[in-house]
Amino acid sequence: MDTGPSAIERNRQLWGLVNERFTDADADLRWTSPGITWGLFQHAEDELELLGEVAGLDVLEVGCGTAYLSAALARSGARPTAVDLSASQLASARRCQRRHDLAFALLEANGERLPLRNDSFDLVVSEYGAGPWCDPTRWLPEAARVLRPGGRLVFLTNSVLAALCVPADEGSAGDRLLRPQRDLNPIAWSGGGVEHHPGHGETIGALRDAGFLVDALHELYASADAGIHEYYDIVDGAWASRWPAEDVWVAHLETASDAPGLG
Repeated sequence: MDTGPSAIERNRQLWGLVNERFTDADADLRWTSPGITWGLFQHAEDELELLGEVAGLDVLEVGCGTAYLSAALARSGARPTAVDLSASQLASARRCQRRHDLAFALLEANGERLPLRNDSFDLVVSEYGAGPWCDPTRWLPEAARVLRPGGRLVFLTNSVLAALCVPADEGSAGDRLLRPQRDLNPIAWSGGGVEHHPGHGETIGALRDAGFLVDALHELYASADAGIHEYYDIVDGAWASRWPAEDVWVAHLETASDAPGLG
């Protein structure tokens, strides 16, 4: 299946529509939320401890949407640069920057081809922005390229199991497998975008090929009473309390110090 410009344009159009219907109105709320949270059920960074100390770090957010994560990173002392495919999402981000008097770089770009110099960042982060929407064999090498030696990568994406159980037309995940796992990377949803949901082994392989070492994989659940997200209804709390709804990968660029010792 072709995942080149046609898929990129399809995803750009989708996120323009999502911005118009949902995320522009949601942007100010997310920009004013205290602290950093992750995923559909807003797991607190203070509990997950994915990022560590970010003050003083150059951070790249890939697929930033309305850039609320970058805003929170800036308030924590980081120097963020936020990249997104959608001009509409970035327009919402710029409006929020003006309203909340917080400035950092916003760039319109595809995560598979970043217009940024090599060795520019200490940390690359993405909350859904790259994992589902970019080819892992393309965006992970780009993340590695712009990171400094030993730099870290933290990204959240849908769990493989959720992608297997979501209906093709609409509705939330059920308790049955609806498609072969090999059909998920990539998959073109009816009326939606082109997504990538590689299996865990594929993701580990793509990370290693890009020069990363995996530090952790966090599988995120929800409480049974968490309900369902206002507009991302792929899973509800009852489902996500039984099976992981999201995966968070944590990795770092391999350096000479990671090589096993002799003896």
